[in-house]
Amino acid sequence: MAATLHVRVPATTANLGSGFDCVGIAFDILDDYRLEPRQDAAVRVTVEGEGADRVPLDETHLVVSSLREGLRHWGGSLRGFDLHCTNRIPHSRGLGSSAAAIVGGLALAWGIAHPHAELDRCEIARVASLLEGHPDNAGAAALGGAVLGWIEGEQVTTVGLDLHRGFRALAWVPEFHVPTAGARHVLPDSVPRLDAVSQAVSAATLPIALHRRPDLLLAATADRLHQRYRAGLMAPSYALMESLRTAGVPAAISGAGPTVIAVGTDVELAGADVVPAPGFELHHLAVGGGVELGASHAR
Repeated sequence: MAATLHVRVPATTANLGSGFDCVGIAFDILDDYRLEPRQDAAVRVTVEGEGADRVPLDETHLVVSSLREGLRHWGGSLRGFDLHCTNRIPHSRGLGSSAAAIVGGLALAWGIAHPHAELDRCEIARVASLLEGHPDNAGAAALGGAVLGWIEGEQVTTVGLDLHRGFRALAWVPEFHVPTAGARHVLPDSVPRLDAVSQAVSAATLPIALHRRPDLLLAATADRLHQRYRAGLMAPSYALMESLRTAGVPAAISGAGPTVIAVGTDVELAGADVVPAPGFELHHLAVGGGVELGASHAR
């Protein structure tokens, strides 16, 4: 019997303003990957949905390259295969599409290398974080919910963060893209001390605000390290974020942008109704679970 593997992996947001490179949340926009082994050594990739006309359809596809990396890491062998990707996470918009592809490819590798073992999401999060470089995105995609994550050398630490039971999110997704590498390039090597202190206060408040004090989310999502330096790359997004925050909505640039994310309960998000957002598609999001792996067999 040859196993057909099915993987489902969530979108993520990173940073939440003050949690730069260390806080991420999974949401219920899901990509699905189906892998069917072949008898020969051919690799065929098909894609529908987001990025279908832009992503490579060979070994350089990010799911495929991550699958290969996982097999090198955990063992297991696979000759040829058909991989079908159903993509719903917007690409290059700051919602973790790359992290999802890496986590999904690693989950497929795990299923091949450990066909009778339960998926180890913590191990997936660790390896994905080292490959992707961002434990906020990779950790949330693998583990689900909200995570605090960091990397020291080869050591990856991820800690789950509790969320208020009324927690939800809004995402304003524009048509234009901002590559992560370009968004990284504009960041300064140092910032004023007052900005660093302000950021420390906001970041320290963020886990408390997410769990017990959503009324503090506006202050907790305030950022002075990265968003304003990227404003020129995504002027409409930055302007929308500022308008939302002026209206009292805890808004931030999602990841490296240009999506704008707002988080909280109905109380914190109520002001969003009066803020115009031309050129953006609004998504109502619930918190997502971690990566899922299933298998079926055909004789």
